[in-house]
Amino acid sequence: MTTTAVRAPRDGDVMRMSFEVAPRRGDTPPSREDRCRVGSARRIAAARLRYCGLEPMTDDVTLIISELLTNALLHSGATEISLTVVVRDGSVRIVVSDGQPGNAEPKNVDDRAESGRGLLLVDALVTENGGTWGTSNAGGTTWCQLLGPNRGQS
Repeated sequence: MTTTAVRAPRDGDVMRMSFEVAPRRGDTPPSREDRCRVGSARRIAAARLRYCGLEPMTDDVTLIISELLTNALLHSGATEISLTVVVRDGSVRIVVSDGQPGNAEPKNVDDRAESGRGLLLVDALVTENGGTWGTSNAGGTTWCQLLGPNRGQS
């Protein structure tokens, strides 16, 4: 016989991280170090979700984190980016801030385009998880709220 312990999600858990990024010139790609920071943030968030008992959300949350951080890195021109992940009331809130004004909006891209689908992915994952997303702070912050796997079930 196998027994599995299931932990209830930890409410009120907060993960915050902030990192400096090298300024970019024109269309030059972000530095290797800055690109690696996105992967590190994903891994830390995945560990935090496991700790909070929300492992079933890991794939969706880490993909959203990756897309939002990459957007900030590629399009904002910021020299500092922050990520906050909050677990509260069975849901997960993700906030990425770069402090730079601008609108994060999904694009309609050609089937052959190599990029430009990140926010479409975010929108699809947020919708699939019964959540919402948007921007605030004149576009300097992009956020999303995902319902937890057992949210709304009796």
